[in-house]
Amino acid sequence: MYASTFIFAAKPFDAEFHRLDDAIASAARTIPGYLGETTWENPQTGLVSNVYYWDSLEALQSLVTHPLHLEAKEKQARWLDGYQVIISQVLRTYGDGRLGGLPGPF
Repeated sequence: MYASTFIFAAKPFDAEFHRLDDAIASAARTIPGYLGETTWENPQTGLVSNVYYWDSLEALQSLVTHPLHLEAKEKQARWLDGYQVIISQVLRTYGDGRLGGLPGPF
């Protein structure tokens, strides 16, 4: 399994941001190999983290090259005050299973 983590500092969002953000999330969910997602916000720093989980790098690459994702990437400076993407291979997941909606365990 792979995780793509998108961490960013937000500027004010407008209607176009919300349209693209919703469309990208919807597109991701239709890609074969999509396993789930989580979103976190750190109140101390104001940073937001979106984590998408994939069963392969090819599935992840399908989102990276999606036209909506490319459009948002071109316009990101309008809505973001800095960002970082982390692509990682997940070695193991475990837990008690009560959170639901998260991939694993494997």
